This record gives sequence, structure tokens and C-alpha cells, in this order.
Amino acid sequence: MKKSLILFALGLVTFIPAQAQWTHYDTQTAISGVFGAINHSIESAERKKQMEIHAREKVEYEQSFKDAVEEAKDFEQQEKWEDALSKYEEAAKLNCNYGYSDQRQISRKINDLYEKAGRTEDGPSILNNSKTILADYSKYRYVRENPIYVNKKNTPTKIVRVACSDSETRLEMEIESQYANFGVYIRGKAYIKGNKGGKLGLAGAENLSVAPATTTIPWPYQKLRFVLIFPPLPADATEFDFIVPSSEWQFKDIKCK
Repeated sequence: MKKSLILFALGLVTFIPAQAQWTHYDTQTAISGVFGAINHSIESAERKKQMEIHAREKVEYEQSFKDAVEEAKDFEQQEKWEDALSKYEEAAKLNCNYGYSDQRQISRKINDLYEKAGRTEDGPSILNNSKTILADYSKYRYVRENPIYVNKKNTPTKIVRVACSDSETRLEMEIESQYANFGVYIRGKAYIKGNKGGKLGLAGAENLSVAPATTTIPWPYQKLRFVLIFPPLPADATEFDFIVPSSEWQFKDIKCK
């Protein structure tokens, strides 16, 4: 098919200049249109081929997925948490590729099994979410869960707590993974800017890597909670912006009083 289309195009290229009434622009447009149609046809054929391969593989691996889930359930009944975790992760890999079941349920199961297996220390950062919450906020002059703010960018990240003291400004944030091995990081150029004062650069991060390093969230729908720490805002500031230049993180008018 590709060969016949190309031969047709070459024949048309030869034919077009012989037509005196055509301008140079007409000729170039016609040639461009023909090759555009060829490329579109080739791409469509390749996409169709990939879809056919994917459909065959989905059928081929479906039983492997079901077997992994059943084995995981058996290991759970026997309280063999490590083995159950391994099998659920095996099922999750196939499910991410071919979509056999609700990945949210599998991801939640994996989270639970990491805790039952006692692997919260060496597991993914999502297991350390609770460590980002301070036990004592009594020394902070302002603390607000789910603060009001404006964010016109589309992002799976949200601010879950703001805490302001005379020593730091603390942003607790949460992001939900969109796909397997979802990479997250914070750029060193991040800053906050209050309505009473200038820019304040990033001073630290908890449970999140600073670029060029990356924190990976293993499975879709898992949530990573992290903290960004900035210098203290002026005591008379009533709101501030959190900005990461050239990114979707553009949180504005965050209340701090």
C-alpha cells in the first residue's frame, strides 16, 4: 500500500508542472497535500496495527492477571503479606498496561500490604505521608487545613494545610499519581510572595525530591503527601502566592491570616 501511494504521488508531482494555469503556490500546496495524505494513511495504518497487537496481548495476558490476583488473595488468607504484595504488584503491572480491573482498588491493596509487611521505612514515599504532619502546631500563629486559594492551572496537586510561624512558612501538599511510576519533584526556583513583602525562596522539602532528583509514585491513584518549607512571611501578610516558574504550580491568594 505504501509503495503504490508513493508512486501515485511521484506521478502527480511529474504531472502538475505541465499544467500552465497552476501557480508555484498551487503546485507546492498540491504536493504538500498529497504527501500529507500519505503520511496520515501510514500513521493510521501503524496505529491500527498497534491497536491490534495491544488487543491480542490483552487477551493473552488476561489469565496471568487473574492468576496473580487469586494467588495474592490466597497469600493474604495465609497472612503471607510479602508474597501477597508481590503478587498484587504483578497484577498491577498487567492492569496498568491492559486495564482488566479497577486500579484504585489494587493500589489501595498494595498500600495496605506494605504496612502489614512492615515495610513503611523502605517502601515508596507514599508510605511516609503521615510523617509530614507535625504533632504540635501550637507555636504557629496561623494554621489552616484546606486553605482557600486560586489556581487557574489544571493540576492533580492541592494544598492541604498552611502553617505560618515566626520561623517558617509551611505548605503541606498532596498529589495523586496519574500513571505508573509517576515522577514528582520541586524546582529550586520555587518561591512564595506575600502581599506584604517580596519573594521568599524555597528553604526545604520533606518527602519530595528537589530537582534534578525525582520522587516516584509507583502506581496510579496513589497519593503522595509532602511539605515545602519557606522563610517566614511578614506578620501583617494576609495572603500570599506560591509559584513554581514555568509549571502548573501557580497557587495564588492563599490565605494566611
